[in-house]
Amino acid sequence: MPLLTRTRALAAAGLVAAVAALAPAVPAAAHGAPTKPISRTAACGIRGSEPGSAACKAARKANGGPIGSFDNLRIPNVNGRDRAVVPDGKLCSGGLADYAGLDLPRDDWPATKAEAGQTLELRYATTIPHQGTFRVYLTRQGYDPGKKLRWDDLATEPLLEDRDPPLRDGAYRMSVKLPDKRTGRHVLYVVWQTSSTPDTYYSCSDLVLSASAAAPAAAPSAAAVAKKKPAPKKTAAAVTKTEPSPPPAATEPSPAAVTNVASVRQGDDLVRYAVSGALLLLLVFGTPLLILLIRRGRRQTR
Repeated sequence: MPLLTRTRALAAAGLVAAVAALAPAVPAAAHGAPTKPISRTAACGIRGSEPGSAACKAARKANGGPIGSFDNLRIPNVNGRDRAVVPDGKLCSGGLADYAGLDLPRDDWPATKAEAGQTLELRYATTIPHQGTFRVYLTRQGYDPGKKLRWDDLATEPLLEDRDPPLRDGAYRMSVKLPDKRTGRHVLYVVWQTSSTPDTYYSCSDLVLSASAAAPAAAPSAAAVAKKKPAPKKTAAAVTKTEPSPPPAATEPSPAAVTNVASVRQGDDLVRYAVSGALLLLLVFGTPLLILLIRRGRRQTR
């Protein structure tokens, strides 16, 4: 075979081999995490929504660099053995080095406000959908955010176990009924055990829970009504001298809506798919080219 033809054939073969090696790796991207209530990965991870918060800065410092991608905190081959695989004190990181800073014991993590007894909407953004089961736990009353989260801080049974919940607008949607008697700082711990992959995902969403609204006061008894003295009538002069009522106290503004972190990955996903398509096209057309070059080289040697 002439040198030029042989060189072309080797180049084509190298191109096809490179495409074959790269093409299967393209789909291996990231997958999901809660964005409502905001999780620590969605707040502090790469392209998170709260990177400037004190807790996220401290997490990056403890991590020795950036927190990993918000949707990629996963461990393979757990198969439901969460308490055996994920160590105490490392529940929020899953024991993974890229997320170690998320285990810091702090009471200022970006949090979602809710009320005891409330039905809380859970939105689990996904960049690559999977089939699987979600298990949602809540810390017990008396949980101390100044200590690292342990398995004993969580109830034995999950508040919610949901298999293949509906997927809408890039997120799985679920509802979680919070306990009636639960106040203060708490952690909603979400485990997503996928059935279409060997991976299990872990996340911590911080909550600030207030007491549920008090029941209406009971009507006063007849005796209490009889003993109550009627209020003195105000004279016209007194009415004119009455001071104006103070303006109502300003209400606390509602927390800003959490940005759906999954949307920031859409551009990256499109690039991945474009690259994947281009590589696959090269694979499809490169193989016939290789065969053609080899055949032509053989004819030239005859």
